[in-house]
Amino acid sequence: MPVRGPTKPSSSEDEFFAKEDAEKKRRLTQQVTKELAADERKKLRDLHFMHCPKCGMKMQEVRLHGMDVEVCFACGGIFLDKGEIDIIAAPQQKGIMGAILNWFKDETKPG
Repeated sequence: MPVRGPTKPSSSEDEFFAKEDAEKKRRLTQQVTKELAADERKKLRDLHFMHCPKCGMKMQEVRLHGMDVEVCFACGGIFLDKGEIDIIAAPQQKGIMGAILNWFKDETKPG
C-alpha cells in the first residue's frame, strides 16, 4: 500500500479557515479598541475630574444645604450636579430666582 502525503485542503476548507482567522482578528481589534477607548476615557476623567471648568484649578467639595457641592476657591465658581439647584433654591422659587430656575427645568419631568 503506498504511503500518501498530506492532502491539500479543499477550496471550501481554505475559505472556512480564512473566515475564522478574519473573525478572530476582527474580535481582537474590537477588544483592543474598546480597551483603548476606556483607557482614553479614564485619562480624560483623571485629567479633568474635580477641576474648575472656568479656571482649571482644583475644586473642593463643601457641604451646602445638606448636599455636597464642588467649589473653586481660586475663582469662586460653584458646580452643581443635576437637580441640586432645585434643592438650594426651593424656598425662593418666586420672583427673579423662579424665572431663572425655569430656564433650567427638566422639561421631561411632569409639573
